[in-house]
Amino acid sequence: MRLALYARVSTRDKDQNPDTQLLPLREYAQNQEGTVVSEYVDQASATDLNHRVAWHRLMDDARLHKIDGILVWRMDRAFRSVLHAAQTLEQLKHWGVGLKSHQEAWLDTTSPMGEMMYYITIAYAQLERNLIGERVKAGMDRAKREGKALGRPRITENPGRARQLTQAIQAVQSGSLSYRKAAHQYGFSVSVLQRAMKEGG
Repeated sequence: MRLALYARVSTRDKDQNPDTQLLPLREYAQNQEGTVVSEYVDQASATDLNHRVAWHRLMDDARLHKIDGILVWRMDRAFRSVLHAAQTLEQLKHWGVGLKSHQEAWLDTTSPMGEMMYYITIAYAQLERNLIGERVKAGMDRAKREGKALGRPRITENPGRARQLTQAIQAVQSGSLSYRKAAHQYGFSVSVLQRAMKEGG
C-alpha cells in the first residue's frame, strides 16, 4: 500500500518540529506494512486553507491515484472542522483513498468499524449544518417580522451572503474560529455575527 504522511505545525509556534508527528507516523506506516511514498508538511493554521500548500498537493495526489492511503497524527492536524472532515472524507472515499489517524483509532476508513464511524461523522456534519441553517433563517425571519436589521441590509435576500453567514456561525460554534476571525474571514462585522447567532437561538 502506498502511504502518504501529513503533518501540520501551527504558525503560533515557529519552533514546533514536524518530526514530532512524522516519526511516529513512519513507525505506524511500517506496522501497517505500507510504503511511505510522500510526506507533506504545512506550517499554517488549520483554518487557513489558502496557505496550506502541502495539503492541496496531497489532495491532488490523492485525486490522481498516486497514493492508496493517508496517515495523520490527529484529526485537528488535517481538518479545520467536522464539516471539513466530512467533506474531505467523502472526496477520499470517491477516489478510493483510505485515511487513518494515529491518535484517533476510530478514524480508519479502511476498516468496517472505521467505515461506520465515517458515516456517523458525515451524518453529524449534515445535521449540524441543517440545524445551524434553520436557526439562522428562523432568527432572520423573526427579526424581519419585528422590523429589526442585522447590520447589513437584506442578507437573507442574497443566498451567497446568507450561506456565508451560516458558515461563519458554524465556525464560531465549532470552536475553529473566534468571533473576530470568523467575522473577518467571511466579511461581516462582529456585531452582525453576534446578533445573527443570538437571533438564531
